[in-house]
This record gives sequence, C-alpha cells and structure tokens, in this order.
Amino acid sequence: MKVVECMQERTVFVVSDRTGITAEMLSHSLLTQFPNIRFHTVAMPYVDSPEKARAAVERINGASALTTSKPLVFTTLLNDEIHDVIAESNGFCFDFFDAFVGPLERVLGESSSHTSGRAHGVGDVERYSSRISAVDFAQACDDGLRTEEYERADIILTGVSRSGKTPTCLYMALQFGIFAGNYPMTDSDLDRSMLPKTLANVREKLFGLTIDPARLMQIRRERRPNSPYSDIKECRREVASVENIFKAESIPFMDVTAMSIEEIATTILDKKDVHRDLF
Repeated sequence: MKVVECMQERTVFVVSDRTGITAEMLSHSLLTQFPNIRFHTVAMPYVDSPEKARAAVERINGASALTTSKPLVFTTLLNDEIHDVIAESNGFCFDFFDAFVGPLERVLGESSSHTSGRAHGVGDVERYSSRISAVDFAQACDDGLRTEEYERADIILTGVSRSGKTPTCLYMALQFGIFAGNYPMTDSDLDRSMLPKTLANVREKLFGLTIDPARLMQIRRERRPNSPYSDIKECRREVASVENIFKAESIPFMDVTAMSIEEIATTILDKKDVHRDLF
C-alpha cells in the first residue's frame, strides 16, 4: 500500500495597528521559502487599542489550543502597550519593526517617528494623486481604448488577448504610479504581420507579452469554453504571429507563462528603464 505523507500545516496571524499590508507582504515572502508547509493566514488589521489586542490574543490562543504547533504571529505594532499584549500570546511572535527600526536608528543616527500607517497612508498628497491618475489612465486606455492618449503613456503593453496585459498595467499604475496602456493584437493586426499605425507611432513605448499556447488555451477556456477563441490551434497561430511581429519590428518582448504579475511588471520596468515611485 502506498503511504501518503500529510503536509505539515501551520496557522499564521498577521497583526497590525493599520492595514497590515506591509506585514502581510513581508510574512508571505518569508513563508514562501518553506514550500513543504501549508500555511493558513489570518489577517488582523487595525488592532489599535489594548482591548483589540486582548481580543486578538484570545483568537491566537484559541488556535494554539487546537494544535500541538504554536501559531506564527507576524506584527507591525508601534504602540508598546499593544505590542506587549500581543507578545504575551501563546504564539511565536515576529515583529518587523523590532527587527529593523532599532538597527536603522543606530545607523542613521536618527529616531524614527513611530507613526503608524505611513507606508500605506496618503502621505505626499501630490504623489498619491498621481498614482490615482495612473490607475484612471490604465482603465481608460485598457484593451486598445482611447489610443489618442498613448502619447501620455510611460509604457504600452501589447500581445494577444488574455496574455496578462490588463492586470500588469493596473499593478504598475497602483504600485508605482506608471501610466500604462495596453493594446490587444487583433486578427486584422496579426494577418498584416506588422504593427498597426496606432502602435507604430509610439514604438519606443512598446513592450510585448507572449505566452505558451497551451496555457493561453486554459485561460481562454475559463472565459469562453468550447469556442474557436480557445481552440489550441487558434492559440498557437496567434502566439506565433505576434512573436513574428515583435521580432520583425524589433519590439522587446518576453514569455510570461510562468511569471506572476509582480514579476512581469518589475521585469518590464527594469528592461525599459522606466522610473518608478514607491509610495
């Protein structure tokens, strides 16, 4: 009889006195280094009073009582009283501010502001407004709409339908304030085997996305199953045609089959040397 090994499981609590986005991102990055463990993450944002901290401790201790393994507790808490309450929980606590703020204060010779929410608050109003404008631009110029606005773009993504253009544009806009538009190569564009005039006029802003035809077929079948659009032969034809155009027109491009949206965006901005703001 074949013995099936059960994957180890661990409960993770992410506790913050604000949105918890920073703690979630950092904890996720750390935990991906342990692929043999299945993590169940519980987000606990806005724990900004001792009362809420004690309620959080009850949840952590309740989870601890149900397993032989203590929960992992990742925190970004600047209030010492709240921090101390969470530290008394029956979990292994890892505070990101404890790990980095103290050493940074020593290196910089400057005390930190100990202000909650600065990483994901409005902060600089002008830069925040610019980010919102970038998101508006990405939505307005999605899927080949409003091509007359392409002159305002920092970058324009192109490729076949469902190759990841829209989510990448939105991510770049929201995360970095990049004005990104996208243009889907249609059958008429592919049949001409050349860039449409709309794109030829902004050639220096273009970046192409390509994808494995089998993966493209899977994505399209989720949208339109049993249709010519999601047929493997059609997917192969479109991918081969768009790659030929990219090569003939010297448009930089990359295969995004096995890449996350974050990886796609970061790679594009690096290759195109586009300045990005961190908010």
